[in-house]
Amino acid sequence: MRVLRRGDVGQEVAEIRTMLVALGLLPESYATGEPAFDPGVEHALRAFQQRRGLITDGVVGTATYRALRGASYHLGSRPLAHLMSAPVFGDDVLALQERLTELGYNCGRPDAVFGPQTEHALRNFQREYGLTVDGICGAATIRALRQLSSPRARGGSPVYLREREQVRQAGSRLRGKRIVIDPGHGGSDTGIEFGGLREADLAWDLARRLEGRMKATGMEALISRGPQQGPAEAERAEFANEAGADLLLSLHCDQNPSPFAQGVASYHYGTGDGATSTVGELLAGFIQRELAARTGLRDCRTHRKTWEILRMTRCPAVRVEIGYLTNPDDHRRLGEAAFRDVVAEGLLIAVKRLYLLGENDQPTGTFTFADVLAHELAKAE
Repeated sequence: MRVLRRGDVGQEVAEIRTMLVALGLLPESYATGEPAFDPGVEHALRAFQQRRGLITDGVVGTATYRALRGASYHLGSRPLAHLMSAPVFGDDVLALQERLTELGYNCGRPDAVFGPQTEHALRNFQREYGLTVDGICGAATIRALRQLSSPRARGGSPVYLREREQVRQAGSRLRGKRIVIDPGHGGSDTGIEFGGLREADLAWDLARRLEGRMKATGMEALISRGPQQGPAEAERAEFANEAGADLLLSLHCDQNPSPFAQGVASYHYGTGDGATSTVGELLAGFIQRELAARTGLRDCRTHRKTWEILRMTRCPAVRVEIGYLTNPDDHRRLGEAAFRDVVAEGLLIAVKRLYLLGENDQPTGTFTFADVLAHELAKAE
């Protein structure tokens, strides 16, 4: 569908209005009125985007439309199954994944997409509870799920506990860790362009600097795109999944109509109801503290989001917005190669801190690349 924004009219806008009415974000009168994208629709849409962890721009693009469609389903409103040709997604899938996780079945990270891991968990549930083992969540399976009032675990936490345990078991050495570095945008999508700098070029340069440092420590660093490529976020996530990545770091810059907006912010997977990637949140925090201490960029903190690059990766993922190209100070710093070296070192140190889990740690901003290499050599002996 085409992108919809304030001022647009037509049947596509009418559909958006109807969905927002059904979600209780617009009054009933909007279901029958003139199909116009007016300020009321924009306000309701921004509220929906904020609630869902989407970019709050008041515009209906692919991600927002998909989330609106998914929000129209509840568990039991339709049969659910794994379809290779057209993956089933929606709030009902998310509810199923969270319920199975509560019961102790491993669906992976709840992402609202009915994939093979969800099907496997559902089949295990059906087998253990004497249901027809068909991998389809139909009426009988829904009844069984609703009848069980004492799940083995509450709150969807097992999947995130598994994430943390995998990091602990991986050990503190960086050698052998497989990291996907994802430079944002690329190809015809240059991202933000301001004052002679392009976001895609800066992200690529940072990715190469980080790649070199990671390989020097024995890590396997993979870059998600070529210098002239611009894959979609879902394709980048699939690249990381197929590579069997341990972590994904997505590198971006930011912009704002106000030239006073500045700083660095990190984003990890998390939903509005409190579910979060434990390791992603931990890594985002390390990145924030390291970059703020080393670069002098304003600390804009960590945030939960459900962006595809965070939601569709099976490994913990963090997106880092490194400075505002529309801010004079951030723009000047990002244009300096020495500054980008400092950023690359800070990102590497943050990853190292994640795997140290507090062992032989040092104050934020004081750990150096040489310290990391020395630690790796000492562990190898």
